[in-house]
Amino acid sequence: MSFKKFEPNDIILNTMKTHPSCEFFIFDGAVFYNNRPAQSGAFSANVPTLPGYISLYEYNIDRVRKNTGTYTGPENTDDPVINFNVIYPYITKQGSGDCFSTVSDSTYSNEFTYGDVITGSYPMTASITRELMTTAGSRKTGINSETGGTFKTAPIYPHYYALKNRLEHLTLRSAQFRITGSVTGSTYAWIKDQQTINLISIPSIFYGSKIQPGSMSLKWYFTGSLIGELQDSKRNGELIQIGPSGSTGSGSVAGVAMYDEGFVLLTGSWALNDETINIKSDESTDKPKWIYFGAGANDGVTQASAGTSYYSASFNMSFRGQTNIQVMTMFAHAKKGEVNFSNNPTFLKYGQKELKLTSSMVYEENPDRLLANTVSSSYSDYSASFKRQVYVSKVMIYDENKNLMGVATLANPVRKEEDQDLTFKLRLDI
Repeated sequence: MSFKKFEPNDIILNTMKTHPSCEFFIFDGAVFYNNRPAQSGAFSANVPTLPGYISLYEYNIDRVRKNTGTYTGPENTDDPVINFNVIYPYITKQGSGDCFSTVSDSTYSNEFTYGDVITGSYPMTASITRELMTTAGSRKTGINSETGGTFKTAPIYPHYYALKNRLEHLTLRSAQFRITGSVTGSTYAWIKDQQTINLISIPSIFYGSKIQPGSMSLKWYFTGSLIGELQDSKRNGELIQIGPSGSTGSGSVAGVAMYDEGFVLLTGSWALNDETINIKSDESTDKPKWIYFGAGANDGVTQASAGTSYYSASFNMSFRGQTNIQVMTMFAHAKKGEVNFSNNPTFLKYGQKELKLTSSMVYEENPDRLLANTVSSSYSDYSASFKRQVYVSKVMIYDENKNLMGVATLANPVRKEEDQDLTFKLRLDI
């Protein structure tokens, strides 16, 4: 088998940008991703674990978690590893100190004894989450044991504090990102630390590298009718209310979208209509506002916790992501007079002796073996003149140490005649 080396111009590296569409519909504490409903598994199909989620590693697809009451574990040990009918990670506490990274040192030392089995769970999933932060910059209060005075300690909403520096950095796009700011030519001013902020977090697995500017849309429905829609029509992160026509707040900025980080911060506190609705987890009522958008998106708010009128609200959020895929294109050349031999047994004429001589001292192949004539003739019972040709079915890629790295299999073998030049174009998405 001969090896051909790729020349510098035979390998091209580039980046392909894709823009996957994402849509989330939120109703009664449930999130639906790209209009996929909940499915009941039959242990025979590709059924995700939960609607509105992405399974990060696609473990336990179409399986139901249940305790079978039996135990399994390493052979000849008594490790109590319960068979839950699903796969899950586990580790036994031993002197080596091995443990999962999600278990803190104090928990490992105080809550587990040697021989205890520490378990994890699959599937690991991702979905959007919502967090309503009242007076976002507020801090917890501590008491000085000596003086009896109070002082501020850790923030109540650490997610907001983690984003403050990034928000100030994004003021290059729009002044709406400022922690403290105002609208030019208006008396309206804000201090985000003192505002109620509705934070919606979007895991990067849904959008890839970033959210595509200008693609985000947030719609609030009340009893099935659209009462408000936000779009980042300026492509700078400002979420501007564009409709419906004549509605309260049209043209106002209700929040900002952080494209690279995957966060939406909504601060619009004007009423979208005159109706009253249970939209909070404490069953209190208020009018529909943007600070309540997405209630039920993995935040603990359901009809049972909020109130009966919570059924009147539903929400839709859509956007496009941006995923950068590195693509390697390789050109494998089969020039004239090259690639004219095959190791396939059918390459040789059938019925010939393979060896001329063999003994304890000599092993000699038959030098007079003929190649099979695969040239088709237009006439029956007539053999066309012999012509050397092979059929290429695979192109194999090796590294510099001749280790096989990949195999490109052709859908149909390609005929290569001795006087032909062929080039095979291979593409690999990294």
